[in-house]
Amino acid sequence: MTHLQFTIADFRFVTLKAYDVLGREVATVVNEEKSPGTYEVTFDASSLPSGIYFYHLDSGGFVETKKMTLLR
Repeated sequence: MTHLQFTIADFRFVTLKAYDVLGREVATVVNEEKSPGTYEVTFDASSLPSGIYFYHLDSGGFVETKKMTLLR
């Protein structure tokens, strides 16, 4: 399990997805409207092999992609 934390400043629809190195979507972690605040979500990667993954956060006009390494 991996915990991802993010902060939302305004009431927005939030999408948080994980992708493999080839750009294929492997999980949708969040896909809902969120009120302002700080959130911590759990990404269950138990079905994925070790490797490099990216998580992509989209919240209205804010978009961010970060790399994560999954080790078994």
